[in-house]
Amino acid sequence: MSPALPRPGLVRRPFLVLVLTAVLVSLSGLAAGPAQAHPFGPPQQVAVDTVDAPGTVRVRWRVGGTDDLTLLGVSLGVLPRDRVMLDGAVFYEDADAVALAASSEFRDYLLEHIEVVGDGSPCAGEVSATETLAERGAEVRFDCADAVTEAEVSVTTLTDLHPAYRTMATGPDGQRAVYSADDPAHAWSLDGEPSGDGLASGTSAALQLGAVLGVLLLSVLAGLVWFRRRGRERARA
Repeated sequence: MSPALPRPGLVRRPFLVLVLTAVLVSLSGLAAGPAQAHPFGPPQQVAVDTVDAPGTVRVRWRVGGTDDLTLLGVSLGVLPRDRVMLDGAVFYEDADAVALAASSEFRDYLLEHIEVVGDGSPCAGEVSATETLAERGAEVRFDCADAVTEAEVSVTTLTDLHPAYRTMATGPDGQRAVYSADDPAHAWSLDGEPSGDGLASGTSAALQLGAVLGVLLLSVLAGLVWFRRRGRERARA
């Protein structure tokens, strides 16, 4: 007597359980990161364009949540460590942005974590930040040797605190991108006109990021549906 073959449903279920378990483990791994990081609020934002001269690339950066400014200040040694509670809670104060904007550590941090390569050549940057850092963000102007029509901009701000941080980015003529620890660089065409201020409200940015992640989730679900249908077709055959 030939051995009984397992029913298709019994084959599929362990696979689906394995997929769901991997997703849950990944999410729990993100949530179990350093207590000092809060990456699941509104995303950071950057806006890329050119100003003054064709060889100057401007990158405007704004934090997503003000508590992230406090956390960054603590990690850079600008703010005392006791600003982070034992349970990881952080309470932002207006003085945090003032201290961070005035510090050389913050400027060095932005120049290390925001980089521009214009038409294949690295560009030198200069940071401008004021006490309105929390509301208006900081600006980094990169002086490229020649006029640039395309630039590769790398953004890794805050991902050193936790890899789950995301950055919503906009560029000329409505270009958009999402930066992450796994996708830290993006090529921008600089020929077009900048679209307004380029920096949305925190709520709007969060909704935009949610829409992008929603598309990814739908892609995963579509793959699972296709797998189940393929399994049924094979069972009928």
